[in-house]
Amino acid sequence: MNIAEIAKLAGVSKAAVSRYFNHGYISEEKREAIRKVVEETGYRPSIQAQTLRTKKTKMIGVIVPKIASASIGRVVEGILSVVNESGYQMLLAVTQNSPKKEMEYLSAFDDKQVDGVILAATVFSAEYKRILKKLSVPVVIVGQQLSGYCCVFHDDYHASYDLTKLFLDQGRSKLGYIGAIQQDKAVGAERYRGFKDAVCDSGYDELEENYVIASFTMASGYEKAGELFEKCRDLDGLICATDTIAAGAVQYLREHGVKIPEEILVAGQGDSELARVTAPPLITVHYSYEKSGELAVQMLMDVLEKKEAACKEVKLGYSIVT
Repeated sequence: MNIAEIAKLAGVSKAAVSRYFNHGYISEEKREAIRKVVEETGYRPSIQAQTLRTKKTKMIGVIVPKIASASIGRVVEGILSVVNESGYQMLLAVTQNSPKKEMEYLSAFDDKQVDGVILAATVFSAEYKRILKKLSVPVVIVGQQLSGYCCVFHDDYHASYDLTKLFLDQGRSKLGYIGAIQQDKAVGAERYRGFKDAVCDSGYDELEENYVIASFTMASGYEKAGELFEKCRDLDGLICATDTIAAGAVQYLREHGVKIPEEILVAGQGDSELARVTAPPLITVHYSYEKSGELAVQMLMDVLEKKEAACKEVKLGYSIVT
């Protein structure tokens, strides 16, 4: 079975069948006729033949740090919602939070000739930037901002700043912060900078030292809450870089008889389901993760279809959930 036979059975031209499979314009009548023949025959166009003819693989590589993450899961859902409607397929690579693995997958995708890459990166080292610069396919970065590249990212700084001000405005003046590694510019550096600037702008400069760094797990949130409370025993507010870290901290507080929210307010960031099922529910920040995935694919499509020549940066907003 080939395109010519499909065209004959559907009573349309070969050009119409080609446009159907390449998501071009044809009338609804012709589209329906072709669809029926395709369903009846089970025909699938040869990916290899399409690649040779168009020089496109119709594949998009997506690199993410982990899959057991609510935020990354929502980003991937956003990516899929656009990819599934565009005639492309997605190749997903999971790096387990390893920048080295991210760089290996970037090189692998370049070798395998995907049409483009969407990258949910964590840390940009000098070597990482060198590999990005050498890529022969376009890349869109989601969740981080990197000058000179197409990016969709969140306003992590102002979200953390406003969250901290909310605590201070509610009379919580002895705050602590459990953050992430500073090499992670968005979740680590920018969210802590928002906390630090908010307390300093409000005249509580000493609070910027009430700070520990956790990894992205509940167990680490639990452990680092203990470390922070050993150092600062009279905290009445705790802000965390993620909901997962905050959930671990809540577990520590409950086991040590600290009442939430009477004695201490606790906030995470991410607006995950975990934030809602924690008892009591966490104060949190909603970031538009699914939207960021959608926009990243649309941005990549625009580059691939030559609608956009220059790189764009899109910063998404946030809302505080109390």
